[in-house]
Amino acid sequence: MRSPFAGEQADDQPSRIPEGWIRDGTHPSMAKIIEIGQNPATKAFAVLDDDPTGHAEWHNIMKYAPKISPGDHLVVEWNEMFSLGMGDIRVAHYESLPPGKFRFRVAEITALGVPTGAEASLAIIVPLPFWKQVWFWAMTFLAATAILIALARYVIRQRMRAEILRLENQRALEQERLRIAHDIHDDLGARVTQISLLSALAHDNPAFPEKARSCFDQISRMSRDLVSALYETVWAVNPENDNLDALGNYLCQMVNQLCEQGQLRCRLHVKDLPSEIKISSQTRHNISMSVKEAVHNIIKHARASEVTVRIDLTDSVLAVSVADDGCGFQPGRNPSGNGLANMKRRLDNIGGSCLIETQPGRGTTVRMRLTVKPPN
Repeated sequence: MRSPFAGEQADDQPSRIPEGWIRDGTHPSMAKIIEIGQNPATKAFAVLDDDPTGHAEWHNIMKYAPKISPGDHLVVEWNEMFSLGMGDIRVAHYESLPPGKFRFRVAEITALGVPTGAEASLAIIVPLPFWKQVWFWAMTFLAATAILIALARYVIRQRMRAEILRLENQRALEQERLRIAHDIHDDLGARVTQISLLSALAHDNPAFPEKARSCFDQISRMSRDLVSALYETVWAVNPENDNLDALGNYLCQMVNQLCEQGQLRCRLHVKDLPSEIKISSQTRHNISMSVKEAVHNIIKHARASEVTVRIDLTDSVLAVSVADDGCGFQPGRNPSGNGLANMKRRLDNIGGSCLIETQPGRGTTVRMRLTVKPPN
């Protein structure tokens, strides 16, 4: 089979279609005749596919097909060259490029793959993901710090408000306690003292019968006892006495007065007690009542001649002991009355302890201990 272009030169009617060949396909205009080679250049069939949606082809008609007979040998030879392109698609995809700097380069070639020498390039920077960049972590750190600072300020402000409210309530309560103490001292105390004085004057008036003077004497004693009880109440209620120094002074006065009434010698061993350490009214009341109960027990049951009171503060522990040189009693036995049990209960109520040491013939010692809050 001869070449369709046999005997033709490249410049002889370059667009002439050889006899027996036709263009075909959905886009037949892409089927062209081109020149290839040099010295001499020859013609060749080509399909310049520039339409990705269509195709073209060359083929010959049946009557120009080669005639062969049985036993003939048919040899078909041709030279084929091709170039595959993307048509008019101008998009390139690169997946998962690592962060860094890149340069995208393109070179122009002909439809037959011959470079034209024209090139173009584009610098491309692939940045780090924002969550891996320094500015993101810096902003995150600053935001977290700001949130923590704002939260801390909010918590501190709320605590300050609560503390201010607590102090205001405490101040109002102390003002009310002070008013009550003054009212008891100035009004009720004065009236009871007046009753005691009038009773004493009536007792000394010879115009009254003996029985009446006896009743007035009883009224006078009861009035004095009531004045003493009012003084204790005023001392317990007054917020100015909510400190350790005031407690020590009051205990010394109370014990000295009780021992004087019971005709007992009194020895007081009291170290310097700081007024900066605050003691609540409830704590002062329970300690003073426990000491008073201990001295009353000595007067009533111990048959003692001397009472020794020690008040000491060591390492924020307040220690108060009341000792006598009386008869004592057998440990384990419950003496008459509820005085010892009351003392223990009072110290338990304020978080302290009460220990009673005694032995027949060797007196009794009541030891009270309480941890106090040191000054700020």
